[in-house]
Amino acid sequence: MHKEDQPLIFELSTEGRIGYSLPEMDIPEIDLSELLPKGYLREEEPELPEVSELDIMRHYTALSKRNHGVDSGFYPLGSCTMKYNPKINENVARFNGFAHVHPLQDESSVQGALELMYDLQEHLIEITGMDEVTLQPAAGAHGEWTGLMMIRAYHEANGDTKRTKVVVPDSAHGTNPASATVAGFETVTVKSDENGLVDLEDLRRVVGEDTAALMLTNPNTLGLFEENILEMAEIVHSAGGKLYYDGANLNAVLSKARPGDMGFDVVHLNLHKTFTGPHGGGGPGSGPVGVKADLIPYLPKPVLVKNGDQYEFDYDRPHSIGRVKPYYGNFGINVRAYTYIRTMGPDGLKAVTENAVLNANYMMRRLEPFFDLPFDRHCKHEFVLSGKRQKKLGVRTLDIAKRLLDFGYHPPTIYFPLNVEECIMIEPTETESKETLDAFVDAMIQIAKEAEENPEIVQEAPHTTVIGRLDETMAARKPVLRYQKQ
Repeated sequence: MHKEDQPLIFELSTEGRIGYSLPEMDIPEIDLSELLPKGYLREEEPELPEVSELDIMRHYTALSKRNHGVDSGFYPLGSCTMKYNPKINENVARFNGFAHVHPLQDESSVQGALELMYDLQEHLIEITGMDEVTLQPAAGAHGEWTGLMMIRAYHEANGDTKRTKVVVPDSAHGTNPASATVAGFETVTVKSDENGLVDLEDLRRVVGEDTAALMLTNPNTLGLFEENILEMAEIVHSAGGKLYYDGANLNAVLSKARPGDMGFDVVHLNLHKTFTGPHGGGGPGSGPVGVKADLIPYLPKPVLVKNGDQYEFDYDRPHSIGRVKPYYGNFGINVRAYTYIRTMGPDGLKAVTENAVLNANYMMRRLEPFFDLPFDRHCKHEFVLSGKRQKKLGVRTLDIAKRLLDFGYHPPTIYFPLNVEECIMIEPTETESKETLDAFVDAMIQIAKEAEENPEIVQEAPHTTVIGRLDETMAARKPVLRYQKQ
């Protein structure tokens, strides 16, 4: 057994062991009871672990070696675009002029940072086919909500207050109906047809005078391009609604197709996905929103503008939905995305799409004989399999995901989209080599064979991880979130 494979001992506390020393206070001690209500004050000292600095350093270093990330292994999470984060992005984000600026500095003293943001907006306008972009939203779902609030403001400004419903496909990301609800809309589901695309007849049925918008990603969550998108746009626009583009899958169409040319009125982008900002673990993210001309008055303020040779924030926006984030977006992620776009250039971004689509189709065809393929057609950046065949043998998709951990892989997205039984959604991205793809495919094929010949080994997985299979219901309902002295 290697050292890194040895089980971690989590209870390291020993009474009297000290891992720090603080200087004596050089300010008068304050009686907190004069500042805070009694109910907020502890009556006893907190029971914190007592650990030496060396022990705690070894503990967290060992934990870090067990953490899985893009830099340590293949991360095929469908719809998440977990692609490599180029290290030049990190270097540029750490330039003193970017890393050390303060959001409250006068605009005249941060012209370089403002120029970068303005230039990034212009690049995103070109990439998406929109007329204006805001960098304020902090993540994708935040961008969804921002876009929907602008759509709502647009309808209200036109006296069209009866538009209370947002249409979402049955394969939509879960954030779509959630964002619509938070923005004050009702959601209506439109069915997929036998090809995995939006059913046009059902769309005609659900769209009407109360439709505010259709939320859609293209290609969709099944990894399939919505071939009838222009007709869909005509259906929605003819009814007076707007089209919202969920940019989660933009990696599949970079420099090949633009949402603005497909008929979309609003688009959000995930800079921490398509444009290589690091993400996971709750952030950081960046979810810029682009809009067509008739929605520009409702952009969050302030709006970053160029006035002659100067860059400045425009607060005089009487129809704006207001500020949606303190200051102006997650600047560090914006720097990384800008660096990526400038490094890749138009031809590089086109190659991203070509290689992402090639990788996904290669993996799909290699895995097709061993798993059910719900939609046997050319996919884009991701594809879905079904574990129905394995389920008949007593092996669930969850078991397959757990077994992949024994091979050192982060599992793909499972049980999503909801309209595919025992769904397995795989997105390889463009940055993975053929050797990596083949090794993952070989592991999946081995698991499929195990399901037939030795299902117990899959059902009881994982076998090599520090902790075995958890009670996921208890972990969700009663998580242990704080240290408890033993």
